[in-house]
Amino acid sequence: MAVIMDGRKLSEEIKEKVKETVKELNRFKIDVGLAVLRVGENPASTQYYRAILRACQSVGITAYKYDLPENSSVNEILNTIKEINRDERINGLLVLFPLPKNINARRVVNEILPEKDIDGLGSISVGRLAADESSFQILKHGQYNMLNELRFMPSVASFLPCTPFGVIRLLDYYNIDLKGKHAVVIGKSLAVGKPLSMMLLAKEATVTVCHKSTKDLAQFTRQADIICSATGVRGLIKADMVKEGAVVVDIGIIVLDDGRIVGDVEFEEVKEKASYITPVPGGVGPLTIAMLLENTVRSARRNEFMKTPFMLE
Repeated sequence: MAVIMDGRKLSEEIKEKVKETVKELNRFKIDVGLAVLRVGENPASTQYYRAILRACQSVGITAYKYDLPENSSVNEILNTIKEINRDERINGLLVLFPLPKNINARRVVNEILPEKDIDGLGSISVGRLAADESSFQILKHGQYNMLNELRFMPSVASFLPCTPFGVIRLLDYYNIDLKGKHAVVIGKSLAVGKPLSMMLLAKEATVTVCHKSTKDLAQFTRQADIICSATGVRGLIKADMVKEGAVVVDIGIIVLDDGRIVGDVEFEEVKEKASYITPVPGGVGPLTIAMLLENTVRSARRNEFMKTPFMLE
């Protein structure tokens, strides 16, 4: 029987530390601000939008809401982002997806200043991760603290995508050693699969990336010490695809017609073979917002450090 990795517990611990840091900044009359940009009212993104606003309120971060109509032009969206980039009150900007079909999402994301790209999806942030310039952030918390000065350097002070960063933090929380292990990542999206594979490589795992065109997926998953699935395909990973003792991380989210949320993994059968497994909901999901908040407060600290380097240390 697998150990169930509780993402909610870790999420609450992270948010409590964020709350303490926000209070510390407030003592210096520094407010922490997060802008959330929503175009239209997609049901899935609206639910996420509300969850982010509640989380900001719970930790003391000021949320700035930007709601644009579904028929907004790309220029209207870009102009809004430029306004947010100039606003000194705002430390981070999150653009909610999906955007309307006529909008080039990459053009929108790349308009965000790297120092405010707290979801880590802009080309500069992704490039710095690929070049190992920002991967120091995935070190365990004690080691990370020793690198306080390094994290303020502009050349490395970008942000990691929140969902894969949350996966790494959860694995660390349960003391799962990645060095030399064979990790199979299923899904190659820029939001999850690609950055997660780079983070696993930075932790010295041996990484295989599979996707919808991979033939005989099971031949790869049966070799894996760690399986990370992020496809949104219900029940993709079954027990006969998992070797005994493997670590299984389910990043998929599927909302059923009856409102239930399930993942990529057949949880009940796979948990009998795995050593560790994440549930859906309650696994990786809560960590996405927690990492978003942590990145935002880190942006605020870095911004003030660059202005007055001895005030916050």
